[in-house]
Amino acid sequence: MKNYLLLALTLCLMACGAPNKKNEAAPLTYSQQMVESHGLIDFYCNRKHHDSLCVTGWDYVSGLVANAVLKTWAYYPEKTEYYDAVKAFADFSTNEDGSDIKNAKGTTALRPSNIDDLPAGNIFFALYNEELKKGNTKDAERYKNATTVIRNKLKYDHSRIAEGLPGAGGFFHKAIYPNQMWLDGLFMGSPIYAQWQNAFGKDNVEENEESWNDIAHQFMTIHKFTYNAEKQLNYHAWSATPEDENSFWAQKEGTYKGCSQEFWGRGMGWYFAALVDVLEVMPKDHKHYADVCGILQQVAAGLKRWQDAESGVWYQLLQYDATKTADGKGDVINGETYNVGTQANYLEASCSGIFTYAYWKGIRLGLLDKGEYAPVAEKAYQGLVKNFIRPREDGGIDVVQTCASAGLGPAKDPSRTGTANYYLAGKDITVVENEGKAIGTFILASLEYEMNHAQ
Repeated sequence: MKNYLLLALTLCLMACGAPNKKNEAAPLTYSQQMVESHGLIDFYCNRKHHDSLCVTGWDYVSGLVANAVLKTWAYYPEKTEYYDAVKAFADFSTNEDGSDIKNAKGTTALRPSNIDDLPAGNIFFALYNEELKKGNTKDAERYKNATTVIRNKLKYDHSRIAEGLPGAGGFFHKAIYPNQMWLDGLFMGSPIYAQWQNAFGKDNVEENEESWNDIAHQFMTIHKFTYNAEKQLNYHAWSATPEDENSFWAQKEGTYKGCSQEFWGRGMGWYFAALVDVLEVMPKDHKHYADVCGILQQVAAGLKRWQDAESGVWYQLLQYDATKTADGKGDVINGETYNVGTQANYLEASCSGIFTYAYWKGIRLGLLDKGEYAPVAEKAYQGLVKNFIRPREDGGIDVVQTCASAGLGPAKDPSRTGTANYYLAGKDITVVENEGKAIGTFILASLEYEMNHAQ
């Protein structure tokens, strides 16, 4: 009996004192590490430092980060603090009934025909569904109203290329860029438009069909005018009126009249991501579904071709390697010289991250052939971690080597020429660390990698 009691006591002590490996906190995944290192705090957005996601203010970059954090919560629902932070960001950025989107100063954030103001609204769909599930109908309606405001502003109020011009019906990138479509704009506008149709537009059959035609038209238009079949890449932007002073960067003649001159990594990244995000919710029986899928296949094949064989990631300017440099002479516009430098082309974090995301998501959804593209995506993800992610002494991680920004014109900024000199040596082409565009895309890429490898 004595021995039995001693044995029982020993077993009890072992059970109480020994670590329970089942209950031990699992090590953070890369998506979680980036969320907790930078997604919730401490990132740069348009060269401004933000120490809290909740109060960054409405912007496509903070919206990208918020959406990445929210998607991470959806896959790891025990991380309720992720959800709470995004909800706080949404509540900070909307009025009580969702009829107005506000910036950090409390004034309206949706400027006339500025497509960059829209994509942060992608967070509202998951928030709507979650709050509805909780019985919080007030906030659910708030978020639904906010998505509707954004969708209607795009569909009905946004400036478009006029009838009679090539690409009629295409959305302007911004009002200050008349008759211009940029690859970036497909990511900024089409996914939220598509999500709204999928979530709330099905009851009106005729309008729903017309809206999906409109969404497909945006991809078909920009692909028609920007895709270079020889290079298997899309030029960054295209102007239907290349002689306009705001389109001074556009090619004036030839096969690619109206196009910019180079193939910019992150621009292609936004485009690739937009394709998989839209196809995720686009009705498969829609008459243009196959057309949009065909564009996706061309983009995926082209980027596979230009993946750097050694590193597994991609360069700032996709068709060149590190031997390409700015020419040291700069660009002469109206007698003034800009973009003087000899900076070399470089492996770039944000485009590599978003390409990796789009490949893995396309594979997961069955949009891209796994046998062909899983090796590309695997090499890309390993290269992403190796080349751009740096561990910190406090256990966090940083992301390095990101192009801060890039654009084309307008006339009042002649330095944004769209040349190789500009993308390598331009005044706004600074290479930075912990930029929101790289943080958000790395979270998304890591999350898709984790989802694919859990299957």
